[in-house]
Amino acid sequence: MKKTDKNKLEEFIRVDHAGERGAMKIYEGQLLALNTLIKNEPLKKKIEEMKVHEKEHLDFFEKELKTRSIEPTKFLPLWDILGVTLGFGSTIMGKKAAMLCTASVEEVIDKHYQNQINQLEIDEKNLKNKIKKFREDEIHHKDIAYEEGATKEGPYFLLDKIIKTGSKLAIKISEKI
Repeated sequence: MKKTDKNKLEEFIRVDHAGERGAMKIYEGQLLALNTLIKNEPLKKKIEEMKVHEKEHLDFFEKELKTRSIEPTKFLPLWDILGVTLGFGSTIMGKKAAMLCTASVEEVIDKHYQNQINQLEIDEKNLKNKIKKFREDEIHHKDIAYEEGATKEGPYFLLDKIIKTGSKLAIKISEKI
C-alpha cells in the first residue's frame, strides 16, 4: 500500500486550515457590513447558512493540526485581516460583488480540493473523504452565489481576477510557511 508523503500531508492540512479560517473571516467581514452599513436580511441569512459549513470544516482542520502536531501557517494573522477586509469590502460594493467574492474563492477551492483528493493515498481515507465532502459543500456555496446574482461581467471581471489571484497566492504561501 502506497502511503501519502508526510510533508505533503502537512502542507495539505496547514493550507486547508488556513483556507477554511479565511472563509470564516470573509463571512465575518460580510456579516459585519450587513449588521452595520448594509441592510439585506435575505443575503445575511444565506451567508450565515454558508458560514455554518465553513465552521464545520475549520473545526475539522483545527483538530487535525492538533492531532498531527502540525503548525498552522505563520500568516494566519494577515489572512484574518485580509479575509475580513475582503468580506466587508465586497459587501459594501453590493450584493453582486459579495456573491462574486464567494463564487471566486469557491472556484479556486474546488480545484484545490480536487487536486488534493487526487494525491491522497488509501492510508488517508478519512481525510480524503472529509475533503471530498467539504469540496461538495464549497461547490454548493458557489452555486448559491451564482443563484444570488454573482457575475463576472463588466467590472466584476476584474474583481474575480483579483480575488482568485489572491486566493491562489495565499494557498502557495500557506502550504510552505
